Amino acid sequence: MIFDVDGVLTDGTLWYGPRGEELKAFNAHDGHGIKLLAASGVRIALLSGRRSKAVAVRARELSIKRVFQGVDDKLAVFLKMLKREKLAPEAAGFMGDELVDLPVLERCGFACAPREAPEAVRSRVHYVAEAPASRGAVRELCDMLVRAR
Repeated sequence: MIFDVDGVLTDGTLWYGPRGEELKAFNAHDGHGIKLLAASGVRIALLSGRRSKAVAVRARELSIKRVFQGVDDKLAVFLKMLKREKLAPEAAGFMGDELVDLPVLERCGFACAPREAPEAVRSRVHYVAEAPASRGAVRELCDMLVRAR
């Protein structure tokens, strides 16, 4: 299961400190959901168009080893990652929230979005979370997948 960051693991708000440092707020319940999903045997990855030290710190806290930041072509990285993992695109899930995520959402086997995603995204995914981004959307998805496993 692969997650976008801004607008999925965060609410999409970009916070900057007085020295230009970027700050992000992550939800502990979403993080615990990721840990539960990983413990169930699902490999986890983050795939973000932006680059942030905060994402690297959060990924380390959650023991996520597959972290791709500053990605312009998410589909190319998605396909390369799956090749390395020896998985078909249909065997992977992706939760994204923006138009730039559509190429991956349209190729993966289980496409998901938080409820705030634009209609052009929500209308093309298999699952839209009832909870908002960074307020339980990821936990909702993870709990559903753990129950299904």
